[in-house]
Amino acid sequence: MMFLHYLKFFLFHLVSLFALVVLLAGGLYITLGLLAIVLFYVIGDGLSGDDLSTPTYQFPTLLTVQLWLALPLLAAIVFVAVWQVSPGDAWGFGAWLSNVIGIDVNAGRGTSHWGHAVSAVVLTGLMIGMVGTITAHELTHRTADKVSLVIGRWLLAFSFDTSFSIEHVYGHHRYAATAIDPATAPRGRNVYAHILISTLRGNISAWRIEQQRLQRRRKGLFSIHNAVLRGYAMSVLLVLAAFAVGGVVGAAFFIICGLWGKALLEIVNYMEHYGIVRHPDTPMKPRHSWNTNKRLSSWSLFNLTRHSHHHAQGEVPYQSLKPMPAAPLMISGYLSTIIIAMFPPLWHRLMRPKLNDWDEHYASAEEKQLAREANERAR
Repeated sequence: MMFLHYLKFFLFHLVSLFALVVLLAGGLYITLGLLAIVLFYVIGDGLSGDDLSTPTYQFPTLLTVQLWLALPLLAAIVFVAVWQVSPGDAWGFGAWLSNVIGIDVNAGRGTSHWGHAVSAVVLTGLMIGMVGTITAHELTHRTADKVSLVIGRWLLAFSFDTSFSIEHVYGHHRYAATAIDPATAPRGRNVYAHILISTLRGNISAWRIEQQRLQRRRKGLFSIHNAVLRGYAMSVLLVLAAFAVGGVVGAAFFIICGLWGKALLEIVNYMEHYGIVRHPDTPMKPRHSWNTNKRLSSWSLFNLTRHSHHHAQGEVPYQSLKPMPAAPLMISGYLSTIIIAMFPPLWHRLMRPKLNDWDEHYASAEEKQLAREANERAR
């Protein structure tokens, strides 16, 4: 039934609310909750197969509201996580909530082992990447919708990456799979080098794009009109908010989580584009990026998985993206592939045959030459 196609995207919110609950519970529950989420995606994607459905939605506003809900949800997750690791009960939140629900939520904070604090960082950063960046990716493509754009940039501020709303939309989508694209990893590069290189080059690219925009509009570079500078200020405000909740400990925890969330974005960039080449004069086609149609990843990540269609037509909203089963396929679902990418020897061993297949079956004559040159450089 059609309502199930609307309902399936609420899996995103259920996973997020589960993370919020385990962060509230504290201690061992955080570690177990993180493990449960990882297993849910890795095993779930492995068993549930692909989602190739392409329904037509008559009420797209409902789907947009689902995206907007990510901002209060992420704010709640990050607040609870910062509160959980902070030395005091900020603003009496724990006492108030304990009185409301009849469960002593402060008790879990006193039993947290350092290992559970590490789990809190990993889980919170994962939610910043999932609830924040993935949703913002969809919203910041809607450049004519000011509400969506503002919400998307605030979501990106949690990972210190509001520049993504500039570089990704106006840079990456133009230059993806070419040598000048910061987000496209060349063959042979490992993911940890890519996180640093892409972050640095991406921010430089965003600054140049914004500089050109301001010049066309005859606005000052160092002014309120500069979206890059405004974005940096948004992230600073969030750090100050974390400091207000948990002092130095809270601010430091938030910064670490935000940087981990940013690293996750670059890992996703890495696995979505690794090794694929495109001649700059060739239009972006579905064959120029890695795709996957794993069911759970598709439902809970707003069809981010349908990456090949997204790059071929970046203006298409997530609910209208097509699965493109003939496009080159990444290793598995998103979280599974993220984990594999973090082990470079395993990653390269699994991706080598995929790149060979891409060279043989997807590359044009010009791209075959580019691929041979890329393979030589990677040796």
